Amino acid sequence: MTLSLLGLMRPALCRSLVALVPMVRSPQLVVIPRVQLLLPNIFHQNMVPPAASCVRFYATKKSKAKAAKGQASKVNINSSLVEDIISLEEVKEDMSAVLTTLKDDFSRSLSIRSSPGALDHIVVSMADGKFPLNQLGQISMKSPQLIVVNMTGFPEAVAAATRALRESSMKLNPEVDGTIIKVAIPKVTREHRENLAKLAKQFGNKAKESLRRVRSNAITQVKKAKDTVSEDTIRLVEKQVGQMADSFAADVDKQLTTKTKELLG
Repeated sequence: MTLSLLGLMRPALCRSLVALVPMVRSPQLVVIPRVQLLLPNIFHQNMVPPAASCVRFYATKKSKAKAAKGQASKVNINSSLVEDIISLEEVKEDMSAVLTTLKDDFSRSLSIRSSPGALDHIVVSMADGKFPLNQLGQISMKSPQLIVVNMTGFPEAVAAATRALRESSMKLNPEVDGTIIKVAIPKVTREHRENLAKLAKQFGNKAKESLRRVRSNAITQVKKAKDTVSEDTIRLVEKQVGQMADSFAADVDKQLTTKTKELLG
């Protein structure tokens, strides 16, 4: 009799329990069933799924720190507000000059010698000044292994141009025929390309060293103002200078990556 009554009451009892214990859906909640723990002998497989209790899990210190690190904002100080401490524009110009020097080093010393433009960086020293070779002579490529420099426009510069070619880092051996300078181009070997790539890395490291020097000098100058400005202001300016240095260092890496790919082919 008791079992029959429970069988008849089962649907109504299930609906009552579901109504009393609402289901909560949230991406931040994990549900753990517990009705079976309360009434283990009443329910079985054909019943409506039991309601669930909700347990909230809170972020750990580690996850909070990681989130805070990802949301760190950059400092952007108005230069005019700190001009009595340091000229941020001058610091930026000094760092920009480092990047320009790097590009000049790459162009001047890391040529593959496979085109007329490979000689454009050659500077010819004369009595009345220094001039790029391509301004004194007409450079053309007669074959993959021969570049010709026509010095008809400035015949007086032939000797100086020949000397500049021979003393360049390209290890050239020019020959003079009147006002024509013939430059034989050695075959570019893999070893030569790898040596140039190593030299490019040295130039990159030198540029980063120069950036660190500019940054250090700027921070030293900022700290001299500690008696007239607040510590918070000094820290903000230091952070701004650091961000500028990091940005230019990233540009150095990009230039180095591009040049290395070009050299190694």
